[in-house]
Amino acid sequence: MAEVGQRFTSGTWTVKEGSEDEFISRWTEFTTWALKNSPGAEFFYLIRRDDDSRRFVSFGAWSDRDAVDAWRSSPEFAEMMGRCRALCDEFSPQDSTLVATPNQ
Repeated sequence: MAEVGQRFTSGTWTVKEGSEDEFISRWTEFTTWALKNSPGAEFFYLIRRDDDSRRFVSFGAWSDRDAVDAWRSSPEFAEMMGRCRALCDEFSPQDSTLVATPNQ
């Protein structure tokens, strides 16, 4: 369960029309690699909007900022992120920290 201070990465993605299934496949490959090879990666989710099948939001949970920085500095990150972004018209990344939860 996430605790206050938990690090998250997220992104909003607008995928090129007709590329949705390929994007899901590439994103899944990318995040599966991250879970296996990036210490501190805890989980990833990809959510698609109900009213627009081209729009996605992704979330990743991390142990700390250093884990995120190490993930992003790897050569595999650049290659796999590039494969996902190549299928998109728009992408907006964001880093966040959990500040409150009713479970605490």
